Amino acid sequence: MSLPICDLDAAGVLAASEGALRRRREAQVEDLLLMLQWADLHGADPQEQPGAVPARRGGDRLVELGADGTPLVQELCVHELAIARQTHPASTRATLGDVLDLRHRLPLTWAQVVALECEPWVACKVARMSRRLDRDQVGIVDQAVADAIGGESPGRVLTIAEAKVIEADPAAQVARFEEGRRRKGVWVSRTDLETGTRSVFSRLTPGDAVWIDAMVERIVDALLARPDVLRAHHPDLSVELDDLTHDELRAIAFGWLARPDDVCALLGLKQDELLPRRPHGRAVLYLHLHESALAGTSSAVARVEDLGPMLLEQVVSLLGHAHVTVKPVIDLDDHVSVNAYEFPATVTERTRLRCVGDVFPYAVGTNTITGRYDGDHAVPYDPLGPPGQTGDHNIAPLSRSHHRAKTIRGYRVRQLGDGAYLWTTPNGLRRLVDAGGTHELCASDAWRLEHADELDAAIQAMSEAS
Repeated sequence: MSLPICDLDAAGVLAASEGALRRRREAQVEDLLLMLQWADLHGADPQEQPGAVPARRGGDRLVELGADGTPLVQELCVHELAIARQTHPASTRATLGDVLDLRHRLPLTWAQVVALECEPWVACKVARMSRRLDRDQVGIVDQAVADAIGGESPGRVLTIAEAKVIEADPAAQVARFEEGRRRKGVWVSRTDLETGTRSVFSRLTPGDAVWIDAMVERIVDALLARPDVLRAHHPDLSVELDDLTHDELRAIAFGWLARPDDVCALLGLKQDELLPRRPHGRAVLYLHLHESALAGTSSAVARVEDLGPMLLEQVVSLLGHAHVTVKPVIDLDDHVSVNAYEFPATVTERTRLRCVGDVFPYAVGTNTITGRYDGDHAVPYDPLGPPGQTGDHNIAPLSRSHHRAKTIRGYRVRQLGDGAYLWTTPNGLRRLVDAGGTHELCASDAWRLEHADELDAAIQAMSEAS
């Protein structure tokens, strides 16, 4: 950096930030490479050294720090490296296991790390997530993560890794699913003498948790509509109703679950109408599933909006208490435009299902359906402009803060097709957001993408003329 930070203008700060990111990744990769070299230097069996203290008497030995397919390392070499890195030996040992896994089990992902295309900590977490897989199974995870880690946000990469771990060993996932069933329970803590409250902890199936959450919200809505009932049952409230946070209201509503008679009276229900089989309103579950899984020809993993990857057995359990109405498959290839400002519900629904989530560069949101996104016109709507400005061709789901930033700060975005968006920031940074994540572009590549239609038309015209 040639100028002091205090002398940088906006463009200079952005350029320096990109440089700082690269230097940080370079330092982190250097640290991981040094750890690998240390492991390589200490891969010989210490028990074969002359005068070696037997392992049964506390002598050094070879141990497996990584997973299946990684080389063994001398157990007692870790401590000295930890001192040099100023970390606890357990921390250094864990990181050694991660980087050994990356080099020997996840080579495609490791190549992305070495090329500085991603955050090393994300790759290390993927290594830990996939450690229970054998060296052959883990290849599925490696390929999928390597394709995504360079452009997707960390949260989305980890979701992909989670799904691929399940897909690689569905039998193990079934076993973990069954083990989880046996570990369900509800626990109540001791009273906190300082606050006078107790905590309730529970481990439930996803379906039961969803129903309980929905019932709590329903009770909150009813109490807000009946403040007299809330006061009558909670005379100890020392604040006005408007001063209660939503979490405080949920805590009150959760306590009402212990009094089903009062809940029924509050909601105007008979006792048997409180059961989940007859819930208030409807819940819509969006299930992403390849047809081969339904035909039984593959072990593809389902993805449930808001809940993440699941086996089909888990999806069945999720819907176990519900009356299910199967709706037609939503065709994401359909396109609609209208002569109005507001987006039709069908357009918004299809767009949210096409996109992974918020399409702002490096956004982390993945809840495409229930997430609080605005349907933004990629090219701003012109009341005096041509018809058909509102439709699939010109809609970008954005969180409210990203929507405000785009509108107020002057970001430019062009939709290049279903789920692909070319962004230009106020100071000229260019990013492509598509199904593969966020990709950095130079000015010439961005120009070619933005003018692809005109270029294709010109080439076609030249071809016809010749």
